[in-house]
Amino acid sequence: MSTHPSPTTAPPEGRRTAPPSGVTAPPVLQADGRIPLRGHLRHTGALIRRNLLWIRQDPESMFDALLMPIVFTLLFVYVFGGSIGQALGGGQERYVQYVVPGMLAMMSMTLSQGVGTGFSQDFNSGVMDRFRSLPIGRGSVLFAKIAVELARMLFATVVLMIVAVLVGFHITHWAGLMATMGLSALFASSIMWIFLTLGVVLKNAQSVQAMGFLVLFPLQFGSSIFAPTDSMPGWLQHFTDYNPLSTLADSARGLMTGGAVAHDVWITVAWSVALTAVMAPVAIHKFRTKS
Repeated sequence: MSTHPSPTTAPPEGRRTAPPSGVTAPPVLQADGRIPLRGHLRHTGALIRRNLLWIRQDPESMFDALLMPIVFTLLFVYVFGGSIGQALGGGQERYVQYVVPGMLAMMSMTLSQGVGTGFSQDFNSGVMDRFRSLPIGRGSVLFAKIAVELARMLFATVVLMIVAVLVGFHITHWAGLMATMGLSALFASSIMWIFLTLGVVLKNAQSVQAMGFLVLFPLQFGSSIFAPTDSMPGWLQHFTDYNPLSTLADSARGLMTGGAVAHDVWITVAWSVALTAVMAPVAIHKFRTKS
């Protein structure tokens, strides 16, 4: 019986074997803290380019950003617009002015789910193993994902506004529209940290999607996105008062069509900052330590 150690047997403690002649030892990966800010930015930019090239190779991945604004706008305007518009003191035209700003709030959360499912798919396909073997900042991978999803959300917003104008929406404050897009992007980026965490923790994209649905459905319909909350039961009205989607939707209406916005804007910003402060470190830690 041979006494030579097998290739997988570690050398005895205290002994170190030199690499064979002509073979270069693999480089030691730098810790995130030792990578300068310029390096993090360069890595993030390269990963953003990689993700955009992937979308170019797989244009079907943009179908949700293209079709969701069209389908939801037409559905709610022409199915519910007449009845809810009357409750608002007008008709379908009145409801268009009400629901379109709410759609911006809805998309900021719905499209955020895509960052979690895409992250999970990258783990299961082995792409993340490759990324984590490279001497790059771990946070760069996550920031690149968020940047590309925000670009997708911007595309969906442009599609939504084109459809909204075609169905009768009047943009009375262009500066307010720009401010709404910025506020929606801020809130969406905070929600993406939650879905990035789910993409790391859960085993597959289907699980992330199912969990996202359980979170999104009550938040979206238990808000002022699609209808006023005055006729809701008292307990549900209390929920909508603290629902960040309600404050985001009300902020969007005030900014785009006129009205008081300061309170709702500050509440939305506070939610965004709080969610980011809590979930960003969790997502980065889970990504670094995932085996």
